[in-house]
Amino acid sequence: MPEGYCVKCKAKKEIVDAVEEVMKNGRKAIKGKCPTCGTVMFKILGGKASTPSSAAPATPPASH
Repeated sequence: MPEGYCVKCKAKKEIVDAVEEVMKNGRKAIKGKCPTCGTVMFKILGGKASTPSSAAPATPPASH
């Protein structure tokens, strides 16, 4: 179980019902609930999310 900081309890706790998400800027994060008070907890993870990229160009180069 991932651990995060609950702002309401002001303590580090395990995140319940944790779900990994990708934020708008491409970074990974974990979102869940505090086991004590039920407040939403959010923890930003290190690194960017990997996106599958194609190595081949979309249009082939024109040959003369």
